Amino acid sequence: MPVYSMTGYASATAGAGATSETGTIAEGPTGRTNGSAASVIVELRSVNGRFLDLNFRMPDEFRALEPSLRDLLAASLRRGKVELRMSTRAETDTAWPQPQPDQLNRLSRLESTVQGWLPKAQPLSVHEVLQWCKGGSMTERLDEVALDAARRAIAGLTDARAREGERLAKVLMERVKRLRELAAQAEPLVPAVVQRQQQKFLERWQEALDAAGAAQSVPREALQERAISEAASYAIRIDVAEELARLRAHLDEIERLLKKGGEVGKRLDFLIQELLREANTLGSKSSSLELTNISVEMKVAIEQLREQVQNLE
Repeated sequence: MPVYSMTGYASATAGAGATSETGTIAEGPTGRTNGSAASVIVELRSVNGRFLDLNFRMPDEFRALEPSLRDLLAASLRRGKVELRMSTRAETDTAWPQPQPDQLNRLSRLESTVQGWLPKAQPLSVHEVLQWCKGGSMTERLDEVALDAARRAIAGLTDARAREGERLAKVLMERVKRLRELAAQAEPLVPAVVQRQQQKFLERWQEALDAAGAAQSVPREALQERAISEAASYAIRIDVAEELARLRAHLDEIERLLKKGGEVGKRLDFLIQELLREANTLGSKSSSLELTNISVEMKVAIEQLREQVQNLE
């Protein structure tokens, strides 16, 4: 399963055809209907978002489709701020519409009602009648055309988000590789740093005892035993081997999730926080310039990871 980005754009157009004498709609090779009178254009824009946030910008005559559009989007998308724009475009139509009897009867009743209230109202012309019949016949078909355009746009947006997600996954794997390299650089430094700092601790301990004159009143063996115990405790406090082990475990889980794919953004975001915690601990425990520099570079790489993970679904 691919990894999906929350950023993407897609558009699709579907056309509504004019009814022929046999009552069927002839469809052309481009997906638009021959002699079409109108088409519906659907545009989808998607950016980052914690949840699925849908926003619709479309003509009032399509507002009844909003629940269906929400269902279509929710079935394909999980997170992101998505804006759907819908518009119509009139097509050149050389074929005259075929007015139906029920349309003419309804139009006649409406005209009589209007003229009953407004005697000075002008009667409808043949051109106006034909335009009304043409528009009325198209309205019923445009709803399905709009949904068809939306389905195509959603499919295009899903593909675009998958392509972007693939690129992001490659960037994330490069950052994971860099963090592994930094951890490998830090690992051989840990024993030497611990031993060096432990020796410094023992030397300073002895200097403090000599300065205080404690060696005269306390047996030397007891002082040495206490010094070794304190030095061991200090070595445990500055040892970062556990932090490096946990950091590698988090990197393994990130790689597993990226290879698995799907909706991984939230889990990756949590793992990034854990990585940053280990890097901060490494820096706070560091007692050498080498480990401090490695900790800083780790934080930079982790922040780069965080920026890219924010784009994943």
